[in-house]
Amino acid sequence: MKSYIKYTLAITCILLASACQKFVDIKKSGSQSFIETTNDCQLILDNYDLFNVNYPLDGEISANDYYMDDNRYNADVIQAEDRALYIWQATAIRASATPWVSSYNKIYHSNLVLEALDKLQASEQPAVVNNLRGSALFLRAYALWPLAQIYIKPYSAANLQEPGLPIHTRSDINDIPGRGTVKETYDAIIKDLTEAAVLLNATSSIASRPNKAAAYAMLARVYLSMDDYTNALANADAALKLKSDLIDFNTLNLGSYNPFPRFNKEVIFHSVINQQNSVLEVGYGDEDKALIVPAIINAYAGDDLRKQLYVKENLDVPEPSGTYRFIGNYEGAVGSATLFNGLATDELYLIRAECYARANQTANAVADMNKLLVTRWADGNYPGFSAANADEALTKILLERRKELLMRGLRWTDLRRLNRDSRFAETLTRTVNGTAYTLPPNDPRYTLLIPQEVITNSKLPQNIR
Repeated sequence: MKSYIKYTLAITCILLASACQKFVDIKKSGSQSFIETTNDCQLILDNYDLFNVNYPLDGEISANDYYMDDNRYNADVIQAEDRALYIWQATAIRASATPWVSSYNKIYHSNLVLEALDKLQASEQPAVVNNLRGSALFLRAYALWPLAQIYIKPYSAANLQEPGLPIHTRSDINDIPGRGTVKETYDAIIKDLTEAAVLLNATSSIASRPNKAAAYAMLARVYLSMDDYTNALANADAALKLKSDLIDFNTLNLGSYNPFPRFNKEVIFHSVINQQNSVLEVGYGDEDKALIVPAIINAYAGDDLRKQLYVKENLDVPEPSGTYRFIGNYEGAVGSATLFNGLATDELYLIRAECYARANQTANAVADMNKLLVTRWADGNYPGFSAANADEALTKILLERRKELLMRGLRWTDLRRLNRDSRFAETLTRTVNGTAYTLPPNDPRYTLLIPQEVITNSKLPQNIR
């Protein structure tokens, strides 16, 4: 089977649904590679720089776990596009297609592998082929879901027929599927993950490779974003039956600026957002841009070790007094230019507990929260998680979710889904240079504008403002 392994940006732009003839007339070159064996397929899927990094960051930029003071906002290093996203400007748009390209490049290479496996099925070991097929399906869905969180409307009965994302199921660069609908987008994601859960091995040798627990965990995340709590619960439970490890935070170095090792035992599938040179970048001293909002800092109790392991107080001049920066990344490196957005067991306990509470199973919800939180508090000082009823449990669980999953690339999705419930809907506010900017619940700006390069080089309709 003859297939390109690497393409120029121009070719990748076609994967974005570009219809421009200048991108179609690209001639094959001597760099052409072949996919002839299952080992070739595995090598493609093991490309960490392709499949495990560079997931979209604009949802996290738009979310409200951090803020910038005026000096940071006005600094020369802040891009104008980031400033516009930060204040939820209606016209905020990326000029470059990079976040879209990166995701569809993952989808393209997943399709290459799937097509190669179709030809290899008869000549290779079925178990090997099945695991590779499951990996490619998982990675295809995993790349599409983050785009759905920023470029299409939230999943709800009212939005099912609204414009969705292009669903590429073939590597043919001339295949131009159009946007489809919100329902079709989520149906495609769930279909791929459901099949992947059947095909994948129960475990993988390293957390950068998908496995059965990762497929169930991702299904739980997707169903939660759809308010389908029955299926979110079932899949979180299935994942936790395969992997339920939790780190005892008492065993970590409380004074470290990088307390969490990469691929730590809670990680089910490792992936990261690259926030280098963005407003989210955190490092040391005046390199820090993102400051964690005081409401989150104040929500951590004194003996809650997350206040030492997730954040550090800024003590160096010229840092503002009493402010905090985020250090709880899963990269094991000081000042890492990435944020972990992968799948981990702590998220699964929170998903299952929330679903139990919504199903009026208060005792089960409380049990899950106690199992998680006792590992987060100083030995002997954990006060216990309790709730008089399911509603109280739900409110407390959602607060713990925000404290536990800080800067994980999930807050924007949580805002979008919780806005549908008047009990938890929020009006976001940011003040810059004396002017207050707000984002009401369910505002059209919760769906970001598709990058201009994509719109210019394709027939895709832009999101409505």
